[in-house]
Amino acid sequence: MKLRIITIVYWFLLVYIIAALVYWFIVLENQNSQMTELRIEELKKDASAFTQQYDAIQAQHKRKVVQYISEGATFLLLIILGASFVYSAVRKQIRLSHQQQNFMMAVTHELKTPIAITKLNLETLQKRTLEEAQQQKLIANALQETDRLNVLTNNILVTSQLETGTYKLNRQETDLATLVREGVKDFNGRFPKRVIQLNAEENIFVNGEILLLQMLLNNLLDNALKYSPKESVVKVGLIKKKQNALLYVADEGGGIPADEKKKIFQKFYRIGNEATRQTKGTGLGLYLCKKIVKDHHGTFWLSDNKPHGAIFTVQLQAI
Repeated sequence: MKLRIITIVYWFLLVYIIAALVYWFIVLENQNSQMTELRIEELKKDASAFTQQYDAIQAQHKRKVVQYISEGATFLLLIILGASFVYSAVRKQIRLSHQQQNFMMAVTHELKTPIAITKLNLETLQKRTLEEAQQQKLIANALQETDRLNVLTNNILVTSQLETGTYKLNRQETDLATLVREGVKDFNGRFPKRVIQLNAEENIFVNGEILLLQMLLNNLLDNALKYSPKESVVKVGLIKKKQNALLYVADEGGGIPADEKKKIFQKFYRIGNEATRQTKGTGLGLYLCKKIVKDHHGTFWLSDNKPHGAIFTVQLQAI
């Protein structure tokens, strides 16, 4: 609604300014024509210099017309450029404000849930005498929620550092195959009821930051598990093609509409309405993935998984 009101006011003012500019051009041109006619009437037709004086008056009239047109065109161009810049800046600011509002709502929800679950588990352990198996289950749940908090805070912190350029990448020769296998093993332990199939070749090395590559894989897996049915299969693959390492994560969810495919990589962006969305998330995962891949001089793209779902593919230069 704010953007719509600003758009209406913007176009009204712009049209008014342009109309005023055209009006003053017409007024000045009429005044110039009248002055030219008066000067011509003042000339003596029988004078020997009549023709020269007449031509001089007409030339001056044309110079004035050219002057008005050039000045008017310059002002019009400056007005349009300035108005376009202001409109673009305001539009961008309103959208950013809306995205940040959605982000704050999502982060608040993401923080409250694991904190509440962890507190409940600890209070249960404190107030009741439970069997060893029950205690271990509550402790495992608390640790799992703590891991969720750790992932969330790391995503926010690393995103901020990568944007400001304060994060110093420590690139080194990294066994990407081992990193992927360990990452999938960790998710199998955290989500024992989900099926994650791994097809990874051996001895694939890249030059990269281990922590960021782990975050890249974790965000892709977390995204695939969130947006696909619990009974579906998530497939993870790692292959070496020529001099490149190709990592892909495929899910069997509802897929991503064509008009949303570019937007999902924007910061804070999430499909749907934040107030009614059921899935967890902050809108930073895919944005962070794209940022990490870019900083590693790789390529990141999305494709459809037939018959339904999505495939996220990362291409990095192999060693």
